[in-house]
Amino acid sequence: MVSRIWHGWTTRENADAYESLLREEIFVGIRGRRIEGFEGIELLRRAVGNEVEFVTVMRFASLDAVRAFAGDDHEAAVVPPKARALLARFDERSQHYEIRIGRT
Repeated sequence: MVSRIWHGWTTRENADAYESLLREEIFVGIRGRRIEGFEGIELLRRAVGNEVEFVTVMRFASLDAVRAFAGDDHEAAVVPPKARALLARFDERSQHYEIRIGRT
């Protein structure tokens, strides 16, 4: 099992709109792709100074499943244009970790 972790930051003014976009369009679209080996996604949010940080944690069965989602350069961030318009900045690369102990 592989965890894909990515960070993005918005202004406080754009935070609710960005979260709505994730919930209503982006995450729905990811699930709609029915990628074999995609296990789920979590969204984390916290205010930091004048920004709001978002973290997505995606779970995949393997790196091959990650590649099915992100392409051959599987570490490259996947950020649709609508999301880019609301983000102040974001990680250009995602990090991938082996899940050694899952939820207990």
